[in-house]
Amino acid sequence: MNRINELLNRKDNILSIYFTAGYPELNDTVSILQSLEAAGTDLVEIGIPFSDPLADGPTIQASSQKALENGMSLKVLFEQLKDVREKVSIPIILMGYFNTVSKYGIDNFLSSCEAVGVDGTILPDLPFKEFNEKYADTFGERGVSNIFLITPQTDDERIKLIDSHSTGFIYMVSSAAVTGAKRDVSEKQVRYFERVNTFNLSHPTLIGFGIRNHDTFKNACRYSNGAIVGSAFIKMLEEEGNNKEKIESFINSIRTA
Repeated sequence: MNRINELLNRKDNILSIYFTAGYPELNDTVSILQSLEAAGTDLVEIGIPFSDPLADGPTIQASSQKALENGMSLKVLFEQLKDVREKVSIPIILMGYFNTVSKYGIDNFLSSCEAVGVDGTILPDLPFKEFNEKYADTFGERGVSNIFLITPQTDDERIKLIDSHSTGFIYMVSSAAVTGAKRDVSEKQVRYFERVNTFNLSHPTLIGFGIRNHDTFKNACRYSNGAIVGSAFIKMLEEEGNNKEKIESFINSIRTA
């Protein structure tokens, strides 16, 4: 059982944090991971910077551009993570665009994930059908979970199909907006969350997009097994830098009122 499933089997109200590899400085990746774990983060999603991140809002786009300027690449990221399992025990997911992975080489990518201890991937632009037909067996052989996304526009049958092919959790995108959009939970979103819950899915769900403070985290946990914070954390890094005390304070502010 990989670390993602072990976590999901024993805990609710899971807090996942997303940040961009190589941001704010190139060599910050592992120390940020260590600070997040020390502060009580359950799961970490490391963003692979990409030059044209269409689904991301301005905060994550800016962090991605800065990371690329710093010299971050998949090769550099795997070099940084080569000894990470001597320092960090929480599950690690790599999130990015499939274009970057395919250029690196899918076999090389999965071999590197296995070697350094990456537990899963989120590749939003990799079509569900293509993944199942071409890559699912290879991911399984390497022990790497691929996390699928659903949105308010995903129909009932597709949600059930995704659930039947999932190996970790299901990423429940809260809205059709780009990441970082600040808005209260609408009645439409609540109906979406409740609709998904009526299916009694066999895999846990985590809600992402728009989770930025204790109230939004707590509300998301009412309808799922936890939530993902991205833009708000990157904004903190932009303002405070890679500061262990500030990271701890941020995580505490999400966990408690």
